[in-house]
Amino acid sequence: MSVKVSFVSEKGERIAAEGEPGIALLEVAQSAGMPLEGTCEGQMACSTCHVIVSPEWFERLPEASEEEEDMLDLAAGVQRTSRLSCQIVLTEDLQGLEVSIPPESRDMSGL
Repeated sequence: MSVKVSFVSEKGERIAAEGEPGIALLEVAQSAGMPLEGTCEGQMACSTCHVIVSPEWFERLPEASEEEEDMLDLAAGVQRTSRLSCQIVLTEDLQGLEVSIPPESRDMSGL
């Protein structure tokens, strides 16, 4: 069963996507064309996959590790519900998850 998620672009556009349980939200975002670079490939050595989780979903996620919190300190536009999308692993419980792409996000990998 696929997990459906919604991304909200910096322009307010909603983009529906889905992925299999067990994969990182970053992979789903990149497949949907979201501007999340993920430079470190999920190793928590950068903050280029920063997303803002909708408040109603934030408390449902596992708590961020200290390492993730440290990386978020380096991200632009961090908010209370910010997370690294490489650290959000899809589960059936996240069916309908909604996250916003920060305006500061720029995927430089295609340049």
